[in-house]
Amino acid sequence: MSVALHAVLAAFGFPEELIAVAGRAARSAEKCRGPREERAMQVSAKVVGCFSEAGLSESHLVGSTGYGYHDAGREAYEALLARALDAESALARIQLVSGTHAIVAAVRACLGPSASLCSLSGPPYDTLRRVLTDTPHDGGEPLVRRYAEVALQGDGMVDLQQARTALLDGPDVVFIQRSRGYAPRPALSVAAVETLVHLARRHAPRAVILVDNCYGEFVEEREPTAVGADLIAGSLIKNPGGGLAPAGAYVAGRREFVERVTETVVAPHLGRAVGPTLDLTRWLVAGLHRAPRAVAESLAILDFGAALFEELGFTVSPRCGEPRYDIIQAIRLGSPEALRAFTEGLQSLLPVNARARPEPGPVPGYADPVIMAMGSFIAGSTLELSCDAPLRPPYEVYVQGGLDVTHGMLALTAAAHAVVREAASRGKRIVPLHGR
Repeated sequence: MSVALHAVLAAFGFPEELIAVAGRAARSAEKCRGPREERAMQVSAKVVGCFSEAGLSESHLVGSTGYGYHDAGREAYEALLARALDAESALARIQLVSGTHAIVAAVRACLGPSASLCSLSGPPYDTLRRVLTDTPHDGGEPLVRRYAEVALQGDGMVDLQQARTALLDGPDVVFIQRSRGYAPRPALSVAAVETLVHLARRHAPRAVILVDNCYGEFVEEREPTAVGADLIAGSLIKNPGGGLAPAGAYVAGRREFVERVTETVVAPHLGRAVGPTLDLTRWLVAGLHRAPRAVAESLAILDFGAALFEELGFTVSPRCGEPRYDIIQAIRLGSPEALRAFTEGLQSLLPVNARARPEPGPVPGYADPVIMAMGSFIAGSTLELSCDAPLRPPYEVYVQGGLDVTHGMLALTAAAHAVVREAASRGKRIVPLHGR
């Protein structure tokens, strides 16, 4: 362990035994940082090239009010984002309030008369699944009237035979969720998405292929649009916002389908012409420029967290050094008490609301209570360090993001300390694997 790391951890009052474990975790994370940095350099170079081609000027950073007519900055930003995401076109607006909003708008725009959708990556995350399939409050038809879901196999990968059968039913929309959500499954690589895209093209050639790209942007050199997806959607306050974008979401992909979404979100013939940016364009553009570096910091933090909790005997996914395709780290803590302790420990070192005590509670769209640690400068910005967990077996916590490695290491060590103390209060001693 470096002298500096030991001194920093000791200054925060962590016990020597835990500091030793954190030191081993830091060394493990450092060993795999080289390949991750090489990929981050390639992604950063790609985005720098997009900015070079865009020819932005100071005048593009001035926002608009009212209807947002003649907003050259909005147009330049959407064109820039499209290039960075390997897409022909993009709709990126603060009027899209979340990734879920963007996905639902895309589904609504692309459904045909049968209103049929096939999810090839298991159940979508809880909120989206309810939005797609539940009967609305007015008692009308659900958004998707014919819904098929391809279950994942034991290893978390897609059952290709079951997928072929589902696709032969001719869905209007084929949906693929790249990240894990609240599910004990790995995130999908762009290469895995490509396999599903090719499968869908063969067996459901008329379907629009939509990928939920949340948490996955700029983790790899390519985005799903580079391998044939018609549309991708996500939140601007996650990866593409670089910790600076204060609001918004996007849909990107083939021009004809983005235009469909644009007219669905706004109104026919008006979609591209309106949409005020207020004074936020500067932060959207600056966040995009910063995004690859921010994502790289997140991945380094998550490697440390994976190594730290595996040293303490917990199951983690991915493990330190394994391929990463999103900015989420799953840690199986095994009990609601450990979940509460983890969130309290992490919250204690978040920059906002550090003195708050996380409590489980209802979250719209989720059947189970959810407990979370959130103390970000942009509310809901899970590119900033945070975690959440539904209170249900196997009691996994999902750690997201982080913009600074030092902060991430300290906060995750605080979470580990809280989990160790909670176990001790029940007479259980967590012994680092090194000492077994």
